[in-house]
Amino acid sequence: MLTETTRTRDFPSLAGRTYLNTAAEGIPPRETGWALERYWADKCQGMRGREAHFAEMEACREVAAEMVGLEAEEVAFCSCSSEAYNLLASALSLGESDEVVVTDLDFPAGATPWLRAQPSPLVRLWRSGHGELEPADLAALLTERTRLVQVSLVSFYNGHRLDWDEVVETVRQRAPEAVLAVDVTQALGRVVLQGAEALTGADIIISSTHKWALGVHGGCVVGIPRRNAERLTTRAGGWFHLSNAFEADRFDRAVSKAGAASYAVGMPNFPAIYALNAGLRYLREQGLTEVQARADALTARLAAGLTDLGVGLMCPWRVERPSGIMAFQHERSSEMHAALEAEEIHVMHHAGRLRMAVHGYNTEADVDRFLEVMRRLV
Repeated sequence: MLTETTRTRDFPSLAGRTYLNTAAEGIPPRETGWALERYWADKCQGMRGREAHFAEMEACREVAAEMVGLEAEEVAFCSCSSEAYNLLASALSLGESDEVVVTDLDFPAGATPWLRAQPSPLVRLWRSGHGELEPADLAALLTERTRLVQVSLVSFYNGHRLDWDEVVETVRQRAPEAVLAVDVTQALGRVVLQGAEALTGADIIISSTHKWALGVHGGCVVGIPRRNAERLTTRAGGWFHLSNAFEADRFDRAVSKAGAASYAVGMPNFPAIYALNAGLRYLREQGLTEVQARADALTARLAAGLTDLGVGLMCPWRVERPSGIMAFQHERSSEMHAALEAEEIHVMHHAGRLRMAVHGYNTEADVDRFLEVMRRLV
């Protein structure tokens, strides 16, 4: 992705450390910082700055739509994936006779709104085996009452990447009317989602912005293909998503825009949008195909090194479905994490699990340095 010169220039905060924790927090390039400065300058113009704010949002909509394989009018922004899923819950308005399928590798944002709903639908859990989700196990959970299948393309937990085509085929055969929702937070900006790799068959695509997309907190991309615009329009109140927010009948009825636009219920979080626009355009300029190829090679190097050390990965490394994340469990994980931190090597540690996440700004030296320290620890 980068030469040593451009990496030092574009990611100065990486100097002197090995950062393998993008799945938690991505490291933005300098362009993202410049975008936030531009937001500040526009904000200081008061109402005059709003024209620039909305122009930035449209520019961000264009590049975000391209990145998820949709058209610009099929994409909108809200504040986070949790908000997006709660808005989806209002759109679906599920009842006690309805069924929802979630996975044990999913992030809570996509899995828990259905547990909190009143009335609550029946939630079925698609369990992983040996760190992977098998479509055959999904088939057994689907019925004529299945209204939603919620998955993550890449699991935050262990890096498992779904066999997307198999999932789509399984859902359409067994529950053709079910909504298929996919969280791409751990893929957007790291995995190509266009062309032959597009998420064909997805009914709604959701992604946070502060990880692989090189943005900041407070943003979320919501993509809804126009074929699903009417049935996935949220029932939430607000104003920005309403077509009659300031019309004479505004106290008699609230008319929502359809589809993705209905998820932007309030004033856009413009700082996050400025940052996302810069981060995604930076990735596009680098060439996302090249970013993915470079990072996949580094992750393969990391997997091979850990295997040589006898470390058992929580999800097998698969060349045909690579992701940027891998994880392992160890009884001495806390000690290992502390030792790595002391060496300025940053990975995620939680409940006995160490998780490494490799992006295009990482280098072979990062991987080798991590493995060198792990060799001493193991």
